[in-house]
Amino acid sequence: MRARGDKPAHSPNVAGTPTAVAQHIQRALKDGGSAEHAAGVQWFFKDDIKSHGWYTADLRRAAVRSRREIRKEHGLDFLTEVADELFAGSVLEEKVAAVFLLETLDREFGDDEFKLFESWLDRISSWADHDALVHSLIAPMIVVKPARTKSVFRWAKSKNRWHRRAACVALIRGTRAQMFFPEITKLSHSLLADKDDMVQKGLGWLLRETAKFDAKRTVPYLMKIRARAPRLVLRTACETLPASVKKRVLAVKNCTR
Repeated sequence: MRARGDKPAHSPNVAGTPTAVAQHIQRALKDGGSAEHAAGVQWFFKDDIKSHGWYTADLRRAAVRSRREIRKEHGLDFLTEVADELFAGSVLEEKVAAVFLLETLDREFGDDEFKLFESWLDRISSWADHDALVHSLIAPMIVVKPARTKSVFRWAKSKNRWHRRAACVALIRGTRAQMFFPEITKLSHSLLADKDDMVQKGLGWLLRETAKFDAKRTVPYLMKIRARAPRLVLRTACETLPASVKKRVLAVKNCTR
């Protein structure tokens, strides 16, 4: 890893075990962060978020360099084990670094890795590590193998807010490729009554991306659900639509607040 601003730091100890390499990365993340930025992260999230104060671009560059070195020495399975160790940590940058170590490798992963990444949903501490995991690792794997959408509907029934949000975010990559419209409307119907704002924001995000890439089918669907959809969901879903269309969708007196 390297410190903020690309200052040199030690390379991962690629001769060690996955646990040893993960611990080395954890130390590098702690040493290379910014206390000032960490305070800003805490203020932004409001909740009790542990952060070392890394900027996302710097963290991604450092993780890509580590990935290259680890894979060269030990291969993909070892790299995945390192990431698994990191995502078990309590610090935001550790979890996000775990995702950055593996992102773009979705076509090299199989069902075992998908189950592993699904298990990480139980380790989520904020929407930041949630969206990194689901949008960058899980969603691309669902595009590669659409049969995995069955997991989405199982997550939608969970009592865990992050599983329900994952059900929405996991389909965003697919909807950008104009895939999964029937699954998206089915999922939407099952979550419209959800009161959790994190779930509502996730559903709104999914519908916004669907409207952006398939407005012809999405706008009539939004008109159909507008009287019972939470206002937050509708407002988010309409963000990229033309002003006249947005006004028509939101012009409903009995819209859920």
